[in-house]
Amino acid sequence: MEIRNVRKTDLDSLMTIEREGFTEGEAATKQAMLERIHLIADTFLVAEKGGVVLGYINGPVIDKPFITDDLFERITTNPSRGGYQAILGVAVSEQARRQGIAASLFHEIERLAKENGREGVTLTCKEELISFYEKLGYVHCGRSNSVHGGVAWYNLIKRM
Repeated sequence: MEIRNVRKTDLDSLMTIEREGFTEGEAATKQAMLERIHLIADTFLVAEKGGVVLGYINGPVIDKPFITDDLFERITTNPSRGGYQAILGVAVSEQARRQGIAASLFHEIERLAKENGREGVTLTCKEELISFYEKLGYVHCGRSNSVHGGVAWYNLIKRM
């Protein structure tokens, strides 16, 4: 398996995986995914094996420790140093789950975060995924103010 930066040609595969991993209200739109590919390819990683996209992780660098809902609507290019690496999306295709792909994607995004002097990696997740992220070293920081997709979200952070 190879982890690499996203390419525009990955879009259709990414959208399939996005729909497998998230409800319609939670999933990124095709336009939002295109914006992420265009603006934050440096923090949009894809796991691929044999030319098949198996999963991805993406998100912009933000100046505060927790994600806000406006990030799902509009992002900007990443600063070269500092800030917090936000994770807006991580998903693995249904046929490739439970193989350590998500953990590998997190390992690589965390390596990039350290390399670029980020203060930490931050994400929101549903309650049932808190223990997964805690096993990766993330600290549960309580319920998020996010109402994205009409779901209860929880803040987690891993300081660098």
